[in-house]
Amino acid sequence: MNLNLNRSTSLQSSLILIAPFFLWGTAMVAMKGVIPHTTPFFMAGVRLVPAGILVLLVASLFNRPQPQGWKAWLWIALFALLDGAMFQGFLAAGLTRTGAGLGSVIIDSQPLAVALMSSWLFGEVIGIWGGIGLGFGILGISLIGLPQDWFESLWQTQSISFNFNAWELLNSGELLMLFASLSMAAGTVCIRYVSRHVDPVVATGWHMILGGIPLFLISGIWESQQWVNIDLQGWLALSYSTIFGSAIAYGIFFYLASKGNLTSLSSLTFLTPVFALSFGNLFLNEVLNPLQWFGVSLTLISIYLINQRETFGKQWRYLRLKTWSMFKNTLGKISETT
Repeated sequence: MNLNLNRSTSLQSSLILIAPFFLWGTAMVAMKGVIPHTTPFFMAGVRLVPAGILVLLVASLFNRPQPQGWKAWLWIALFALLDGAMFQGFLAAGLTRTGAGLGSVIIDSQPLAVALMSSWLFGEVIGIWGGIGLGFGILGISLIGLPQDWFESLWQTQSISFNFNAWELLNSGELLMLFASLSMAAGTVCIRYVSRHVDPVVATGWHMILGGIPLFLISGIWESQQWVNIDLQGWLALSYSTIFGSAIAYGIFFYLASKGNLTSLSSLTFLTPVFALSFGNLFLNEVLNPLQWFGVSLTLISIYLINQRETFGKQWRYLRLKTWSMFKNTLGKISETT
């Protein structure tokens, strides 16, 4: 009975752990149809402000404490700036200037930045196995999202040609996506400090509202006809993205980030393009090529290596010590015989 209970609890914990990345991936599929009919900053605001209100309503139902004192509100404001306004703002602007594949690769490389910042700020050990896992993850999402022509060219000519232009780089969607990735990474690290002063679920709700308001203001000033062309299906897609892809996903993610190992949790971000591709294939008939399937496999291996890095490290140290001990014993026997 205890064994079954433990298995059930373990399964529930695993599902909760994976839920944010499943919801983010499926929300991306839901948003694909509505993006051409709306504007980026309006869409970003819709994903944040209503979701924040929902999170706060749920938090009040469970009697979670509201922020108290200026320190709590300052940390929430910083959190809102980094993960709300900057992340969603750079992401929205970047989507209009770069392809979805390359953009998703840049965004989903943020576990590398989280791992480096967590190692520096919180002493989280990446280790050799964690480093290998991060490398596999970056390679995996690159195979998933980057143009296949690049890899065919690399295989045939052992080179990829790039035309570098500093001015184009400053105006490129790729740079905006990089800023979005770094903003999300900084926000993920920031929640560890925020949770020392505020309940993490309540902080998530407030940071969505405070971060989304500037996006609505930008949309009101520079965008037009934000919702005129959105049909019923588009509003349903926006609702799914807001409720499931933002309110529920971010609520779970930042609650877990305030409690657990940031490097391990952030590594699961590599699952987001896997879910997006899988459901894109299921609902939008998007076909994965062999390189993308290989990228999916590397991504799953990456997550396993990162989350098991301490176990592998212990086993590697044990094997190395045992091998060294056997080697010394063999040398001792040889010296005795001679």
